Order: sequence, then structure tokens, then C-alpha cells
Amino acid sequence: MKLYSENEIVDAVVIGTGAGGAPLLSRLAKAGLKVVALEAGEHWEPSKDFATDEVSQAKLFWTDERLSAGEDPLHFGNNNSGIGVGGSTLHYTAYVPRPQPDDFHLYSDFGVGVNWPIGYNDLEKYFDEIEQFLGVSGPADYLWGAKHKSSYPLPPLPLNGAAQLMKRGCDKLNIKTSPAANAALSAPYFQKDIGWRAACTNRGFCQAGCTIGAKANMDVTYIPLAVYHGSEVRSKSFVTEFELNNSDNISAVVYSFNGKMQRQKCKNVFLCAGAIETPRLLLINNIANSSGEVGKNFMAHTGMQVWGQFEEDIRPYKGIPGGLISEDTHRPKDADFAGGYLLQSIGVMPVTYASQVARARGLWGEALLQCMRGYNHTAGINILGDCLPYPNNYLELSDEMDSRGLPKPRIYFSIEENERRLNIHAEKILREIWSAAGADDIWSYNRNAHTIGTCRMGNDQQKAVVNSEGKSFDIPNLFIADNSVFPSALSANPALTIMALSLRIADCFLDKMKHR
Repeated sequence: MKLYSENEIVDAVVIGTGAGGAPLLSRLAKAGLKVVALEAGEHWEPSKDFATDEVSQAKLFWTDERLSAGEDPLHFGNNNSGIGVGGSTLHYTAYVPRPQPDDFHLYSDFGVGVNWPIGYNDLEKYFDEIEQFLGVSGPADYLWGAKHKSSYPLPPLPLNGAAQLMKRGCDKLNIKTSPAANAALSAPYFQKDIGWRAACTNRGFCQAGCTIGAKANMDVTYIPLAVYHGSEVRSKSFVTEFELNNSDNISAVVYSFNGKMQRQKCKNVFLCAGAIETPRLLLINNIANSSGEVGKNFMAHTGMQVWGQFEEDIRPYKGIPGGLISEDTHRPKDADFAGGYLLQSIGVMPVTYASQVARARGLWGEALLQCMRGYNHTAGINILGDCLPYPNNYLELSDEMDSRGLPKPRIYFSIEENERRLNIHAEKILREIWSAAGADDIWSYNRNAHTIGTCRMGNDQQKAVVNSEGKSFDIPNLFIADNSVFPSALSANPALTIMALSLRIADCFLDKMKHR
């Protein structure tokens, strides 16, 4: 890997190496720019460091304390953000449905929420490019949304037990289903400038890290591509401060490495630390916030889960977790709410399932043990649905300090009427599916997933933090490329859209450079 001196003024520093940072890192490096990535976590070696063990793999989650507030405070840690080279993709389930075109103009359609300053057409070519590069496995023809210009490069992965049962229930209710798009290889796949990646062995435990590189984490896809093109990736580097020059440009990024403060001189900064750490860093440094919108409009997808017990031996830890999808509920005709949601089958690891049971059903001790004896006969379905931006859902700096002496973030979150109605609609359908499939002991868990918003993208600098190209309205050489810039949540899992935004922001930046 190429190394740069801290005294050398590099073209760009990229903060964060997940779905937001890694794609643009590779794009900038391929264009010949001198680029350094700073990542707070370790650079793991999957075959040696990743185990089929949930407890061992807790190291992949961002577990620094985040204070939760509001009427429905969120639990952070597992599920919501990651640490390490590759970021949250180290433990994502690789579920990569595209958003639908109408997701980008929710306000125009419903009079609530906000429209994006860009549309599906602006991201479509990047969806195509990413799916081909990662080796996404999916159906030849997708049933919902805009017709894809390119088919998924690989056929779908096998349906696990939960997916087969969900299909059985949906078929009886005339709900259309399809194998889902997953960024995991159903066959060996060759990536130019990287080499061959092995096919998925259906081991499950995707959220504990993929030991063979079949799952398209950033650490086995865009990161090695970036390094091939000359980027440097510095792990265990936690950014704390920006130095600004007299022109209000960032001239250097200050970070902690092994307890020692260091600084990297640079011409541009791309902040890709996610919807919590990105606004937190801006607020700590008191920059890029003339609009007062940094930290505002926090969102978390509605993620209602419904579980059931079956006579069949399901073994829910096996196979790709999200094998089956339905988007028949994207815009339900009988809805009394704005937006919509998708349905997905879910596999689950045992410790994760036990924690869901304890939270949702209040079971503990012998009662929890008795419930867990039925684990291998358990199957789940969940939704991934809209969450509108509200002024009372936001992030601020608390007066409590973390181990580094920095203010902890406090996140306020309350579920409002639109989300309550959506959840009620979804729970009824999910229970009907499991009843039709023959389940007993059906129960629900009302949850939210993914951290979204807090540095909104928009055309009005009084109401947004960055413009439609990810550029700060206040700091000329600062760009943000992660899920914090989402103006609305979209009724689809965010990873694919984050990667598409990342490449688009890089291309817009490079195009501007050419015309200076």
C-alpha cells in the first residue's frame, strides 16, 4: 500500500471506510488523486479474525455510548453502525434492494416529508455499476419499480427456511414475492483489479462477518480497489478536529492514533462517518452549520418483526438472512399513512434472537430458556418502511464526556402517527402471512432500524447542510457522503443508495476539478 507523509498536502482525506467512504475513495484514487482514508477501527483479516460466534464478533459494532432520549428512545450498538475498515458493511446482511423512483418525491405525492434534490434517474447508472461490481445475486427480472437496464450479474442465492415459509404464506394470500437482491455471491466471481471472490457457502452468520469474502463488504471490494489505485488506508485513526485556514477551507485533519494526536494536511475532506458520528464531529468543531440543520431530522426505518413457531426444522441461522422480498406494500391501496414498506424474510442468530425475545416478550430465566428450546423451529418476517423527518427527532451534544474527553451524542427519537399507522397496517399483514403458512405462537416486535438523516442534502442553504452534490454550503472544500445526507428515509435498505451517492459525489467533484 502506498504511504503518504503527514506533511504532504494530499488531494483528499476521506473519513470513514464504509458504504459512504469506500466507493468514492476508490474513484478518487483511480482518477490519480493522492487520497488518505482515516478509519477509527481495525483493519481485520476475515479468514483469521472473523468467527462463527456472535459474542466474538461484537468487535464489529460501534459500541461507544450514545445517549437515547425522546418518547421512543432507540437502542444503539448492534445493528445500527459498525467500526473497522469496511464500516457497517462488515456486519450488514447484504440486502440491497433499490429504492423506487417515487421514494424520492414523497412530499409531492403525500404533502408530508421532503423531496430529494435529485431523483432515481440521477442514481440509476450507479445502481447498475455497483451491482455489477459487487456481484449482486438476484432475480433475472425484478417485479417492482423501474425496470433495471442490467440484470443482476448472478442468479439468486438459495431460499433458507424462513424464506420458503414466507413464500408459502404469501402464495396463499396472493401476495407476490421474489428472491431478494443480495450482495453475496451465488457463484465464484472475478473482479477486475481485485481478483476472484469465492461463492457463498450459506453458513449464515453474515452479521458476524464473512470469513471467505463472498459477502460484498467494502473491505473485500472497494477498499482493495482503492489501494490498488494508490490510496492509503490508515486504521485505528479517530478524527477529532479540523484545522481551517483564512479562507475557511479545511487545511488539515487532526486524529488520534494509538493515543497520540496526529494531523494530515489536505486540500479536500470527504466526511463519511454515518448519521451519528458525522454530525457529532461537525458540532464538536462548530463548523458547516450556518443553517442550524446539523443534527436535525434524524430518522430510523420502521422495522416491525413478526415471529412464529413451525413444526418444520428451520434452523434460522443458516443461509443468507434476507432471502425473499415482496414490495406489494410499497404503496398499499388501503393505507391511511404516507409512504410504504417492503416485506422480507429474516434469518437470525441465536444470541440476537434471545435478546429480541427478552425485549419484546419480557421473558427471562426459565421462561426464556423454554422459548429458546424452540429456536430451531422459529421463522421471522420484517418490514423496512418509511420514517418521516420530524423537528423533534434530532441529535445534540450532551454534557457527558466519553473516554476520549469528547461530548457524547444524545439522540431524541419519537414515533409519530404516520409510523404508528404504518406499523399497524404491517403487523396485520405479517400475522396473516404466518397464519397462512401454519405458524403457532405468533408474536411481534416493534423496532426501528438504521440511522438516517442529520445533515440533510438540499437546494436551499437555509434548510440544508450540503447541496445536491454533497458539498457543504459553508466550507468550500468539505463534502459529506453517507446516510446523514438523506432528506427522507426511502422505503428500502440504505446500503446500495449510500454507495450510489458516494460514487455520484465523487464524479461531481472530479468533473468540477476538470473545469477549474
